[in-house]
Amino acid sequence: MPSLVDPLANYCFAIEIHGMAIAQFKEISGIGMSIGVIENRQNQLKQQPVLQKLPGTVKYDDIHLSRGKVSDKEFWNWIKQVKEGHISQARKDGSIILLDFDFASEIHRINFFGAWPIRVEIGKLTAGGEQVLLETVVLAVERIEVA
Repeated sequence: MPSLVDPLANYCFAIEIHGMAIAQFKEISGIGMSIGVIENRQNQLKQQPVLQKLPGTVKYDDIHLSRGKVSDKEFWNWIKQVKEGHISQARKDGSIILLDFDFASEIHRINFFGAWPIRVEIGKLTAGGEQVLLETVVLAVERIEVA
């Protein structure tokens, strides 16, 4: 009888962005990729038309990172590099690491390459609110690989 394998929990993760000292994140989303479809329609001699589908361009989704707002300006300095045209300095590689339940062992690693911020945002400010102020950065990535 096959043994039961526990799925990973969505709260057991860490992130590394090379060259940046950053705080812990509350949420990460948008880790994905898609492949476009090229449709090739043709007629065969004295037969029905044929539709052939071929793989097209690979597209990597933008990664969204959210954390409790802290005093550092790391995200804002990073997007400022892009705004000022220093894109080669702004591109950073990183990893999203999925961990086991006791946070002791790495189970899975997703590496991203050539990431740079396309949006930085501070969450909603509310007088009388009782929630943590969130700061979000959206990263455009050139490539994602599962390690």
